[in-house]
Amino acid sequence: MSEYDGDSLVVVVRRARRRKHGHHGGAWKVAYADFVTAMMAFFLVMWLIGVGTKQQRAAIAEYFKNPSMVAGNATMAPPGKVGPGGASDSAIKLGGAMDMPHGPGKDRRASRTAAPDVEKLAQEQEKARLENLMQQLHAAIEKSQALEPFKDQLLLDITPEGLRIQIVDKQNRPMFDTGSATLKPYTVAILRELASFIGQAPNKISLSGHTDDAPYSSNHNYSNWELSADRANAARRALLDGGLNEEKIARVVGLAASVPFDKVNPSDPINRRISIILMTKQAQDAALSQEQADSAQAATPAITNVSASVVTPVAPGAP
Repeated sequence: MSEYDGDSLVVVVRRARRRKHGHHGGAWKVAYADFVTAMMAFFLVMWLIGVGTKQQRAAIAEYFKNPSMVAGNATMAPPGKVGPGGASDSAIKLGGAMDMPHGPGKDRRASRTAAPDVEKLAQEQEKARLENLMQQLHAAIEKSQALEPFKDQLLLDITPEGLRIQIVDKQNRPMFDTGSATLKPYTVAILRELASFIGQAPNKISLSGHTDDAPYSSNHNYSNWELSADRANAARRALLDGGLNEEKIARVVGLAASVPFDKVNPSDPINRRISIILMTKQAQDAALSQEQADSAQAATPAITNVSASVVTPVAPGAP
């Protein structure tokens, strides 16, 4: 037997000690979550800028400049539901005056796209104003005792050029004698009554005379072109006698039978009419440009000057 038989064997195992590190905690998770949230907010803002309209982008820019519930009264957010500096209770107001800044190229593109928007808005506002004028004129005609017998001869509508007032002939109530540019007394009364209303509107006016297709047979030097121009000028004089300022008149033209009211029946009395248009700004600018172009030409066989602000077309080929 071995000498170790009476003793128990002791086995000693040595293990390497692990060095304990400090507890990291969750700080890195908070930082990472903040980063992810910030990136999500950033891409959300980029998406909104990309898909939003100009008015919405301007509203967002205005909100970040002044989140106050009263525009222009605060430079920092008022107390919201989560305390000072938190979410504001104020709503984002669309249609702010400022747009978000872009680079030089984007600014140029933005200015090009903004111009049609502004022009379209101005046209819509002017159309609404003309429709309001038409309603007021309808009401004035209804109340006027002088115009009461002639309501069926006054036609109102909105055209691309502006608010159009047409005084049309009736079978047994013509505005002029046949082949004459002398106004009937009741036609003078109609025009003088209209002059007071037209004078209150800021628009300049365009006057045009129209005839039917019956040929004017007195001589070859005087036709429906001259007759329609003379009738338009007679209407102009009646408006001036009614108190209309001469500066309000931008154009006087004679169109003969070239623009019939009743295209199916060009000999219908309704085609003999005086048309008064309260012009839109665009139509006024176009008329002014045309006059400037005409004055720059050495000779204009189709147009003769009547006055400083009136031009009267005559028939092509007429002396």
